[in-house]
Amino acid sequence: MLIPALDILDGQVVRLFKGDYGQVTRYGDDPGARFAAYAQAGARYLHLVDLSGARNAAERQWAALREVIGQSPLPLQVGGGVRCFEDVQQLLALGAERVVVGSLAIKHPALVAGWLDALGPEKLVLALDVRFDGHDWYPASHGWQEKAEQNLDSLLAYFMDAGARHFLITDIDRDGTLGGANAELYANLTRRYPGMALQASGGVASLAELPALKAAGVKGVILGKSLLDGKFTLEEALSCWQNA
Repeated sequence: MLIPALDILDGQVVRLFKGDYGQVTRYGDDPGARFAAYAQAGARYLHLVDLSGARNAAERQWAALREVIGQSPLPLQVGGGVRCFEDVQQLLALGAERVVVGSLAIKHPALVAGWLDALGPEKLVLALDVRFDGHDWYPASHGWQEKAEQNLDSLLAYFMDAGARHFLITDIDRDGTLGGANAELYANLTRRYPGMALQASGGVASLAELPALKAAGVKGVILGKSLLDGKFTLEEALSCWQNA
C-alpha cells in the first residue's frame, strides 16, 4: 500500500529536511484539500503528523487535527508528539484509525506495551526512526538527538513479543532528502520478523524504487516530499506499485 503523508506545522503543510525545524519547506495551508486530492487519485490510507505538537506539547494543533481528521475521505494514522495515553485516546476519539507512537516507544517501551495490551495491535503504529552508528542500527528520539539504549533488533523483538504488528521505520539520514529509500534495511527486517506489517519511510525519490520496496516485503510506503515536489504523481506511483 502507498500511503500519502502530510506534516503540519503551525497550520501549514511542510516538510523538514532530516527533521530539522530550521530547514522547512512550506506547501500551503490546506491539508484537507491535499488529502481529498490523494483520495481522488486512488489512495486508500493517509498519514498525518502534527509537527507543532511533536516540538512542544503545548502547541498541539487540536483544532487543525479535528478538522483534517473529521473531513478526511479515507482512514488515517496520526502522530506527532504523543506523550500519554490520553493523547492516544483523544486522537482515536477524533476519528484516527491508528495512532503513531514514536519517542515513548523508544524511551518507555513497557508503558507502550501496556497500551498495546489495552487497545490491541490495530490501533497503534510504532514509529522507530533509526540511524546506523557504524556497527548497528539504533533508534533515536526527541528530535533525533537522543540515541536509544537498545538497538533496533532488541526493541523490535520486545514489541513483537508484546503483540505489536504495525511498525513505521524511518532511516533518519534519508528522511526528507529524496536520496532514495533504504530497501536493503527493510528487506533484512521483514526477513527476520515475518509477522511484522512494516511501513517504509524516508527518502523515496523515484518510481524506480517502488518495485524494490515491494520486493523487500514492506506492507506500506510513506510518500511525502516526492508527491509534494511533483517527482511523480500518486496515480503513477500506484500503477507502478500494482505492476511491480
